[in-house]
Amino acid sequence: MDILSILGSRGIVPVIKLNDPNDAVPLCSALERGGLPVAEITFRTNAAEESIRRVKAELPDVVLGAGTVITVDQAERAVNAGAAYIVAPGFNPKVVGWCVERGVPVLPGCSNPSDIEAALEFGLRAVKFFPAEAIGGLAAIKAMSAAYGDLKFVPTGGINEKNLIEYLSFPKVLACGGSWMVKEDLVNAKDWDSIAAITRSAVSKMLGFELVHIGINAADADGAIGAAIVFSRLFDWPVKNGNSSTFAGKYIEMMKGPGRGAHGHIAVGVNSVLRARTYLEGLGVKFQDAPPDAKAVYMIDEIAGFAVHLLQK
Repeated sequence: MDILSILGSRGIVPVIKLNDPNDAVPLCSALERGGLPVAEITFRTNAAEESIRRVKAELPDVVLGAGTVITVDQAERAVNAGAAYIVAPGFNPKVVGWCVERGVPVLPGCSNPSDIEAALEFGLRAVKFFPAEAIGGLAAIKAMSAAYGDLKFVPTGGINEKNLIEYLSFPKVLACGGSWMVKEDLVNAKDWDSIAAITRSAVSKMLGFELVHIGINAADADGAIGAAIVFSRLFDWPVKNGNSSTFAGKYIEMMKGPGRGAHGHIAVGVNSVLRARTYLEGLGVKFQDAPPDAKAVYMIDEIAGFAVHLLQK
């Protein structure tokens, strides 16, 4: 999986400003505990290069980028320190050219069609959209993106937990950059537990786990319909008969014979199957083979005799 695909599968890229390289590893460890093993350490301070070097050495699973890169010298130092990709606030053709020549993924800041077309000339497949909220937000991305095919955007600037889902719901938004989970006062206080908790909340909001329905295996069609009728009589849930199952209301699906799982299956709705799967794989969950754009995917292991699958909302 390439860097762009990894960023897309994570959805959120924490944008970090560090004054002390000693904070880099515990901060990125807190992000990892919160469910985001990805970070963009910005060259807004002199601590950036050493911070990248330490995180690369001690947390090799964190996908690490360098942000606010405005010179070729900074790009070179960042890559030598261990950055896997470069992010720039604007479109600097020297920085972009240096990265492209060396095969280093780069996300230059683009805020208008001229910037975007310059990025396309370099063969880029994604750009940073900055400062997102200040220059029109999602409405501006939608208006401009229509002319540029499959180009993806990483909006940064003014993104928070309140507008995150709105941005990520647009297919041409690859991921969102944000700093709300790594606020400077928390970093200065070395409050790593709070950072992990805020990160976990952001990830939970992004994924949107919710129960869609429970499928229960019946012996046959008659048993499935009979059970659905009982549920309907008791709880006034409408019965909807289908080819392979019968629903009682929205949440109970009676299967007309043995289906997946010893007892049945549980469908968990998510905002993005890809991002939810990536997150759960980080917890050790294994899934059956499915393409990256699959709208449903089953876990390999059952839980209490029930197969569990993710389902795109």
